[in-house]
Amino acid sequence: QVQLVESGGGMVQPGGSLRLSCKVSGIDLDDYAVGWFRQAPGKEREGVSCFTTSDGDTYYAESVTGRFTISRDNARNMVYLQMNNLKPEDTAVYYCAADPVDIVRCLPRFAVHWGQGIQVTVSS
Repeated sequence: QVQLVESGGGMVQPGGSLRLSCKVSGIDLDDYAVGWFRQAPGKEREGVSCFTTSDGDTYYAESVTGRFTISRDNARNMVYLQMNNLKPEDTAVYYCAADPVDIVRCLPRFAVHWGQGIQVTVSS
């Protein structure tokens, strides 16, 4: 059974930082594309940052480029998202997801396995 469990969310002031973690079990992360997505109230789910293939090709949404960094530790089956200089518009539920083939352009419809999501709130 494939499981993805996010942690590290919470509330932070604008300009602050958070590091999200995703623990993956039931698969060998070496062989998977993996990424982070988010969904704000009233908006569609969007790709934030992905390893679009298992080989390490990365994608960043324009809105987070230069502020967010995705990383992975295949030995520990972990995926991370370092988020710096957070803005109120980054407020959303953040999801970790994985796919055995690829996540084309970090689009949610290409990811098969999903975590439950974790809230990130950026507010003063």
